[in-house]
Amino acid sequence: MLCPKCHSVMQEHKVLTQSGEVAIDKCERCAGLWFDLGEADKLKYEWTSVTLDDGDENIGKIYNEITNIHCPRCMKPMESVNDTKQAHIRYEVCEEHGVFMDAGEFSDFREITLKEAFDHILDVYRNSNKSGSSDAGDLPIDDGSKTG
Repeated sequence: MLCPKCHSVMQEHKVLTQSGEVAIDKCERCAGLWFDLGEADKLKYEWTSVTLDDGDENIGKIYNEITNIHCPRCMKPMESVNDTKQAHIRYEVCEEHGVFMDAGEFSDFREITLKEAFDHILDVYRNSNKSGSSDAGDLPIDDGSKTG
């Protein structure tokens, strides 16, 4: 497979996870990463994926400006999108086949900021209150009333 950004050869890299092996493709030149559908999310929390994105993030920022690219699987134009949970991360998506991340983007994607973690906890808490269940655990909320 050829890199959708610099058109160099991509090498397959296998990552061992708790649920089995995942194969991703890495560009030999620009160090961009191709993830088939769902693989980036699957690898996000796997400690074994820490070393995948070892490319120069400064080079990645240069390649990130190239947004008119085609899917290496089907050759259809890919859409440049911002991550829904971390809006400062922009990558390219083929809805049918997968995601391309420039060097440094997957590392950033893996690292959630304190604000993003807090926002996630609030979302879980709000959603648990709507459904009547508490997936957020027993968060202590002082509503001003005194008991006992």
